[in-house]
Amino acid sequence: MSDAVQLEIGGMTCTSCAARIEKRLNRLDGVQATVNFATERASVQLAEGTTVAQAIAAVEETGYTASVYDPTPVRSSDEATPEEEDEVDVEARALRRRLVISAVLAAPVLLMASVEPWQFEHWQWASLTLAAPVVVWGAWPFHRAAWVNLRHGAATMDTLISVGVLAAFTWSLYALFFGPAGDPGMRMGFSLVPRRGGGAGEIYLEVASVVTVAILLGRYFELRAKRRSGAALRALLAMGARDVAVLRDGVEVRIPVDQLVVGDVFVVRPGEKVATDGVVTEGASAVDASMLTGEPVPVEVGPGDEVVGATVNAGGRLMVRATRVGADTQLAQMARLVEEAQSGKAPVQRLADRISGVFVPVVITIAVATLGFWIGAGGGVGLAFTAAVAVLIIACPCALGLATPTALMVGTGRGAQIGILIKGPQVLESTRRVDTVVLDKTGTVTTGRMVLAGVVPADGVEEAELVRLAGALEHASEHPIAAAISAGARQRGGDLPPVEQFVSSQGLGVSGVVEGHAVAAGRPTWLASEWKVELDDALRSALDAAEQQGRTVVAAAWDGAVRGLLVVTDTVKPTSAEAIAGLKQLGLHPVLLTGDNERAARAIAAEVGIDEVIAQVLPEDKVAVIRDLQARGRVVAMVGDGVNDAAALAQSDLGIAMGTGTDVAIEASDLTAVRGDLRAAVDAVRLARRTLATIKGNLFWAFAYNVAAIPLAVAALLNPLIAGAAMAFSSVFVVSNSLRLRRFQAVSTRVPVTASTGG
Repeated sequence: MSDAVQLEIGGMTCTSCAARIEKRLNRLDGVQATVNFATERASVQLAEGTTVAQAIAAVEETGYTASVYDPTPVRSSDEATPEEEDEVDVEARALRRRLVISAVLAAPVLLMASVEPWQFEHWQWASLTLAAPVVVWGAWPFHRAAWVNLRHGAATMDTLISVGVLAAFTWSLYALFFGPAGDPGMRMGFSLVPRRGGGAGEIYLEVASVVTVAILLGRYFELRAKRRSGAALRALLAMGARDVAVLRDGVEVRIPVDQLVVGDVFVVRPGEKVATDGVVTEGASAVDASMLTGEPVPVEVGPGDEVVGATVNAGGRLMVRATRVGADTQLAQMARLVEEAQSGKAPVQRLADRISGVFVPVVITIAVATLGFWIGAGGGVGLAFTAAVAVLIIACPCALGLATPTALMVGTGRGAQIGILIKGPQVLESTRRVDTVVLDKTGTVTTGRMVLAGVVPADGVEEAELVRLAGALEHASEHPIAAAISAGARQRGGDLPPVEQFVSSQGLGVSGVVEGHAVAAGRPTWLASEWKVELDDALRSALDAAEQQGRTVVAAAWDGAVRGLLVVTDTVKPTSAEAIAGLKQLGLHPVLLTGDNERAARAIAAEVGIDEVIAQVLPEDKVAVIRDLQARGRVVAMVGDGVNDAAALAQSDLGIAMGTGTDVAIEASDLTAVRGDLRAAVDAVRLARRTLATIKGNLFWAFAYNVAAIPLAVAALLNPLIAGAAMAFSSVFVVSNSLRLRRFQAVSTRVPVTASTGG
């Protein structure tokens, strides 16, 4: 057996750091690890015999810190103590202070080097005085990280930055103390392109200081963006109630929510959050689940209905019996799925990691070669040095390391806000390739609840009497069809009379005495064989018409004759047709999969716009259907909600679980739509594809930036100062592009135009 553990990693400054830690962890026997730079966490699968302590020691051997990640929900900002806020913001505040002080000192250095009228006598020594603290203290995080990596025989992005800044500063010191640059009256001019013929008379203090400021600015924006991209998850974790009023011996006792146990009955007053998942035992109200699911319309609940923790009681007082607490609640499961997705890596990210792992040594080699080439070509030491520093600065592929994790964090976080859970980054690739979507009928396309859709009385029989007698008889049965008839009868006529001598013939029908009549209701064939009563021609025609529409028909008889028909059907969800249209717009071919008869299935399919139907499929045969479609070359997504869908969800190339379904179905799926609205499945595919497109766009610009810029630097066509600013802002561009995913709009949060016809 192996155990999975998440480690919080400290000290990482770039994706090369993550690659080094990951490589070191994977050297441990049987260990499989992935390290995510954006979330600063490592997901480690420990083999038998390998301990968490060994994994932590391996990380520390590479020069970083590690501790077991504590997923305890954080408080929202308005509930956090000053101490907690200080702990959360200490890194950002320290970086901001370093950035501001460095910028204030670097600004006059840049102005003096760029504007000749500002170059008073001995201005270069004033520049040195101002630039030295920036290079030493401002760039200290880069120097420290470079030194730690050097001690472990490695090089990272920080190595490039540190070497570039120190090289520019060291050359300036040499030029000032041992060359003519320190002479009174020395003058310089600014140029976007390095000047040929420069040498010991040139200083690069503005390069060393402004590059430091530019990169600090980029790091600061990265840090803020990472915080913003993780805000959805933090908000999700902070949603739950803090305390709860529990009934103990008939007395309300307020306790912390983490002391709740399964079976406790607790009180939810109007405006309060439901403390945990449970079942309403008393009271009726409307529950607002918009924070958790994105569903804008409160849901009416009463005794027997399930409620989810963190939703808000918008109406009356409820008594709820806890059914799931702690890590088993839906909120905790959602948070866990989002965290796992953000901690994983997509295939495209692994490619970026492999590139960044070898990138730094290659860049240093290119920089040395550039230096040698320009000196050998007679370009002058100054030009050669400038070109080499520009190579070091421009090549830092920080944007490459941020391209995937930031988009993944924002995409999964936005999904959590609108009730869509992406289980892992590998799912993104699947959504791009899928061409067929198989839809389970009951509970997915339809409500899964039978309703009384029509009543056909025989000649001479009043509809009210037919509904009252048949409804009363069916009220004594627990069958779903019987429940639909009795519920419909109560809606149409109020209270139902009592039943005597009730008898149920399993799967065929029921009989009993109602208001002095011997009443039987069930299949027409059962009435004909057991009760010797037949349908007349008019009723037979009505039966055929209803069955042609895929509806279920129950015949009712008393006093020796069939008195009428009751037509029952499973209602289509009001949003299903719109969802099917949305799936088609995404290029997916919908297939309806059901255990119902062919005629009923085709009637439902025609109503929602599905052309291909696979009917009369036993639950255990659903996997075979998926395999058959895959064998025909189709890439299949499966949408389902029941226990019998779990195996098919796992077999499919992309499993989408409706969150109103069972835990086992959700566990077996790749995407989970928390609401029962099929349009959420459309949104799930849209969001996953949008996230993948953002990742690919980020990677393109990160690669294109380096590929285009390095040759310019080698050719001495790029000033190191401009290179530093461009490198820093390329990271800002990638992060900003990822943050656009926060504006993703879900169609499933709109109220459906058409109302449900029943149930």
